Amino acid sequence: MDMRPIGIFDSGLGGLTTAKKLIEFLPEEDIIYLGDTGRVPYGSRSRETIIKYACQDAAFLAGYDIKAMVIACNTVCSTAYEALNSAYDMPVYEVVSAPAKAAAALTENRKIGVIGTAATIGSGAYETALYEIMPDAYVLSIPCPLFVPLVENGRTSDKDAAALTIAGDYLFPMLRAGVDTLIMGCTHYPLLRGVISKVMGPGVTLVDSGVETAKFAANDLAERKLLARNRAETNAVRADNGVVRYFVTDGIDGFQLIASRYMESDVTGRVEQISLE
Repeated sequence: MDMRPIGIFDSGLGGLTTAKKLIEFLPEEDIIYLGDTGRVPYGSRSRETIIKYACQDAAFLAGYDIKAMVIACNTVCSTAYEALNSAYDMPVYEVVSAPAKAAAALTENRKIGVIGTAATIGSGAYETALYEIMPDAYVLSIPCPLFVPLVENGRTSDKDAAALTIAGDYLFPMLRAGVDTLIMGCTHYPLLRGVISKVMGPGVTLVDSGVETAKFAANDLAERKLLARNRAETNAVRADNGVVRYFVTDGIDGFQLIASRYMESDVTGRVEQISLE
């Protein structure tokens, strides 16, 4: 039994997709979420800048004596995972391997699409992971740089004309190639699931990188015996649910509004603005 919290960080709101699922799988755990909303998006930054930001994010979470870290940002995972994994003596989870395995298991025609930020797609991380699992797969990767700004500005409805137009332009090559499985290789993108699904149609299975990573992390923490159990006996926190705290690097109002809607829980009063510099 380990009562320490689990840390999760992302460049902004996208990591909430991972946090929500982790809370569902492990409701008794304390969670500390960091969204670097003041510097989002990371996907268009240089490799050096991404690594710098990632190290600052990780150091902030480590200051809370966390027992595990989830990098809920595909851009960071494809650029700085090795640096972070070697720097900390705790489980550090990335969001590439688990969704790649899920996509390989789900595809029927072996045609898999990957969408992500420019940095994630440019790294080739998903192609590498997929070809290791399925050497004869056809993998088509396309950057979708405007998806993160759409999410951060709350433009996620499948009735939003701008979102549908942008998605249609990005995803047309996927439709033309006939992919039957599409990895949403950015934790922001599941917030656009309705838009993406509407463009791709019912014949394409969407793989949520955050959900698959949350599943893997929950199972791995259980195997490592790092889960918090019997909280009522320890009197550490209330026995029913853990405590979730949110930190952001920009104003809290917009984050609270979108986070409350997505998490289906009012986060007002649980969000704090901090500086990482």
